[in-house]
Amino acid sequence: MSGHTKDGRPVIAIGVGLSTYDKASIHYYVQSHIQINEFRDRVVLPSATKKFERHVSTCVKVLDMTGLKLAHLNQIKLLTVISNIDDLNYPEKTDTYYIVNAPYVFSACWKVVKPLLQERTRKKVQVLSGCGKDDLLKIMDYESLPHFCRRQGSGSSRYSRSSTGDDCCFSLDHEFHRELYYYINQQAAGIKPRAPVKQGSFHVGFPEPNLTGCKIAQTIETEFHKLEDQNGFTDEQSDLKTNEKGHEKETNA
Repeated sequence: MSGHTKDGRPVIAIGVGLSTYDKASIHYYVQSHIQINEFRDRVVLPSATKKFERHVSTCVKVLDMTGLKLAHLNQIKLLTVISNIDDLNYPEKTDTYYIVNAPYVFSACWKVVKPLLQERTRKKVQVLSGCGKDDLLKIMDYESLPHFCRRQGSGSSRYSRSSTGDDCCFSLDHEFHRELYYYINQQAAGIKPRAPVKQGSFHVGFPEPNLTGCKIAQTIETEFHKLEDQNGFTDEQSDLKTNEKGHEKETNA
């Protein structure tokens, strides 16, 4: 969370392009997503309502696509799971999704992801030029801009990996993450100890996405042919095709 819009809505920053979704089980990512949603609804939104003296029930999200690669499409399942959870349990909590720092591969990824989203969600997506600073300053002050929107650049910008300290809203030392960590610890302290779950794992139940009619494989293949002559694309194409075949076998099974 980097700040608030001029009318009090929390600004949530998400580093899509630099996310490393292969570092943990899908269940832990889902658990983390739910924790942040609950913290937003129970703490952030009521706090904004009190601060701005008006009812605040929604937020805006700024999605940084710096570093985005076609290989990210390997995480389609995680995306659809999180999307379904939000549609079923947290509907209409986000006013607008702003896409910034979109590299050339974004259009290919978007054509694959777009059919998986609810129509009401697709209508909320706005792709901004460059880092989106000029457009975002129309709805929020400079101090509330996410760090990746404060510098001019594109999807290949250099600053995101090197940003540290208070200036970087992704930093674990950022005030938002400290408050979230404290809140989760306080909530956990009030729960009576239970016997360990079998195999020592914590699992979050979620609905399986229905991909019928989406024709994801055909869409990916089409985008491959359009981009295969561009530099640096061959390796990503090979990795994604391998993953795609595995997904197809799993689906058929």
